[in-house]
This record gives sequence, structure tokens and C-alpha cells, in this order.
Amino acid sequence: MSGREVRRYVDDLLAGKRPKDFRPDETDAEEMRTAIELRAARMGSDTPSEDFLSGLQRKLADEMDGDTAESPPRIGAPRRRQVLIGTSAAAAAAIGGAVVERAVTGTREVSPAPAAQAPLAPNTGSWRPIARASDLPEGSTVAFDVGTLNGFVRRDKGIPVAVSGVCTHQGCKLWLDAPAERLRCPCHSTSFSVEGAVVTHQLPIAPAPLPTLQVRENNGTIEVFAPTEPA
Repeated sequence: MSGREVRRYVDDLLAGKRPKDFRPDETDAEEMRTAIELRAARMGSDTPSEDFLSGLQRKLADEMDGDTAESPPRIGAPRRRQVLIGTSAAAAAAIGGAVVERAVTGTREVSPAPAAQAPLAPNTGSWRPIARASDLPEGSTVAFDVGTLNGFVRRDKGIPVAVSGVCTHQGCKLWLDAPAERLRCPCHSTSFSVEGAVVTHQLPIAPAPLPTLQVRENNGTIEVFAPTEPA
């Protein structure tokens, strides 16, 4: 079988279409597995269609039933049932761990939405100035860093509020994209709203929202309660 036909088979399989039947050899099967894994790694490939899942289930059942009527394979060659089941399982596993169980049993596993983060509350700390009140008009966002704590403060309905400036995925420092009103992570293309909610990401599981920080307005100064530096 040509490489073009193998790629067409993989494209049809992942698109939820019924691929044309053929008898792959070991080289074909390996190329198919590699192509499936590469395609499945693309953004959005972890959401298979209902047609794909139904087709995959029928395909597995048909191949397993039809194998009993086939003549014995030649010595040393992989049986068609083994290759097809292995290829279909590789596709399902690459698209998402829950797909195999869903295709065989009809069950669905849904990842729960990340819970809202509790406010950061250091055991010991002090109020540190981060901005003049006059520099924080309604709707604006200002970045700050006091050494032991960094984040973003904004004024919402006259009250200063703040969120952490550290991505909840792997701790990368966020930067403020003021025109888009986004807090962006430079490490894995994740972005948060200025309120701390996840807006975009390319991760298997959405990271948690940003925790809020304790802030106040005191005598014309915006202050944040920051942890005490270690001795």
C-alpha cells in the first residue's frame, strides 16, 4: 500500500469517516500509528465526534467477528485482527484516554471544571505599597512586584482588587497585554482575564484560575498584603 493511501486512511479515520478496507503490513501499521499520534497532538483533537466514536465501535466489532472466517495467516505475519485492533486503539488513545472506554462501553468521562482559587493568605506578612490611588482609575490594570509577591491590581466599581501574577500551570510569570485585557503566560500560550479566569490554553486540562490577593486603599496608596521575606 502506498504512503498516500495510508495517509488517506488516517485522515478518514480521525475525521470520523469510514475508511476504505485494506490489509496493512507491519510498516503500514507503524506509519499509521505515528501519523495518528501526530494528528492527535494538534489543538482540539481531543474532542472526537459522535460519528467517529460510533464508527470506531462498529469497526472493532466487525473486524473481531470477521476474523474467525479468515484463513490462518502466514507464520511470522501479524494477524489482521491484531493490526486493526492495535491501530484503532492507538487512534483512540491518542485522541483521549476516555475515548477507548467510551467507544467500547458507551460511557463518558468528563473532567470537572477547575474550582475557583481561594485568596492567598500568608501566615506572616506586611502591607506593601504597590501604586498611588490616583494612578489606578476605574477599569485600569497595573502590574506590581514587591519581591515576595507579584501580581496585577485593578479598580472595579471603585474598589481595588488584585490577582496573582504567576501562572497556575507551572509557575511562569505572566505579563499584561493591556489592549486585549489579558494576562498572558509566555511558557505554554495560556491566557487569563484580568479577573483571573482562564481564557485560552493549549493544555490537556485547563489550569486553575488565578488566586486573588489581599489589597486595600490606604491614605491615597494601594497596598497589598505580601509575605515576609525569609531571614
